[in-house]
Amino acid sequence: MMISPLNFTEKQLPGCDTTSCPEITVNYVEITENSDRARQINSAINNFIIEALYLGDETSEPGAKDISDAATQFVKMYRTHSAEFPDMQLEYFVEVNIAETYKTDDILSLEMHQYLFTGGAHGYGATFFATFDAQTGDEIGVEDLFSDFIGFKKFAETEFRRANKIPKGESINATGFWFENDTFYLPEAIGIRDSKLALIYNQYDIASYAAGPIELEIPLSKLKPYLSISIQ
Repeated sequence: MMISPLNFTEKQLPGCDTTSCPEITVNYVEITENSDRARQINSAINNFIIEALYLGDETSEPGAKDISDAATQFVKMYRTHSAEFPDMQLEYFVEVNIAETYKTDDILSLEMHQYLFTGGAHGYGATFFATFDAQTGDEIGVEDLFSDFIGFKKFAETEFRRANKIPKGESINATGFWFENDTFYLPEAIGIRDSKLALIYNQYDIASYAAGPIELEIPLSKLKPYLSISIQ
């Protein structure tokens, strides 16, 4: 499987070379082969980028067909908002980064990060992972990575407590986290990064914005009893 790095900026849009546009930076990867698996993975990558550039109603789906179209709509929305508030100097900025973090003959893991600023005190960034069957291109759910998901969850809590110095038997929120009902749960962002499994709680997931992302990495070698996939 050949993977190539690509990038896109607002300077590639018609008119942005002569007219001021919000800053758009997209660094991503593409599977460069003519196959069904490549089309499936590339489609998932494009969809993530399109959603990251979407500024419309949260109850509606983005209508963009590709990255250029999504970037064009981002610029149009910026100009619409600027016209609605002419006394405010609005500055919009979006950055999307997608990189390969793990690849074997069976598994491909991508880490996807987005940061969006549309005014206010600060912007918002978030990280996600997507894991694919490297043979078919099908996306693999987190639970499907494990033969013993319940056992993994218990082990992850033990590792989280150790990393954050939370004694066994005390509330998971004893050091200031915001887990609902004082119960540990896994983050949405779980993926393989190099030889480790990364668990990332994005800002506001379990702590304040100022705390930043809360990250835990567990070596894959420690997870062998729970995994359903072979590791290298």
